[in-house]
Amino acid sequence: ILGRALRDGDALPPERELAAQFDVTRSTVREALRELESLGLVERRRGTKRMVVTRPDAGRVADRVGNALALADVTVREVWETLTILEPPSADAAARHRTTASLARIAAAVERFEREQADTRAAVAGVGEFFRAVAAASGNRVLALAQEPLLLLLEQALQVMIDRVPQARSRIHSAQRRLLASIGDRDAEAARTWMTKHVRDFRRGFEVAGIDVDTPVPPPALP
Repeated sequence: ILGRALRDGDALPPERELAAQFDVTRSTVREALRELESLGLVERRRGTKRMVVTRPDAGRVADRVGNALALADVTVREVWETLTILEPPSADAAARHRTTASLARIAAAVERFEREQADTRAAVAGVGEFFRAVAAASGNRVLALAQEPLLLLLEQALQVMIDRVPQARSRIHSAQRRLLASIGDRDAEAARTWMTKHVRDFRRGFEVAGIDVDTPVPPPALP
């Protein structure tokens, strides 16, 4: 599968054939298929008994990494430091490579935050969607995949802080609008600068709220 000899959607042979091919018992085949399924590489689709090849879902991979990071007691400071590494270059690349469609997604995320910010959960989800939209506009899929576990932790951290800082929502919305304008103008330098300020505000919010930045981030919620 990883060698791409089998592609997404290809059906695997029946268990009996696999057992004969590899000279193992059917119980061994079932155990192997369960392992592949847990990795997101195969699934049993509705209406068939055959396993088919699938691509691992990005969200599923991110959940695993996010949980592993949470179990390692990753702190707010560590999340913030990683944001400072990933997000400004992401905004820079988005300004250089954005398309009309990807810019529209960023604009929709800004509008969503403005519309739903009074609801804490919706506001936090809107922050995550904005960062995802910017990463998607960069055109770099590796960046988007690497970012996802971090955003799960960011959302958990924001749940703790956002209601304790009265100006947090207005500052988030202002930064999002500045970034949208910079990316829309293809001004990479301005986009990088505003994203740096936006991420810096994340840490500042915790300081204003009186929350120690070395506090471990709560684990991502189970689906």
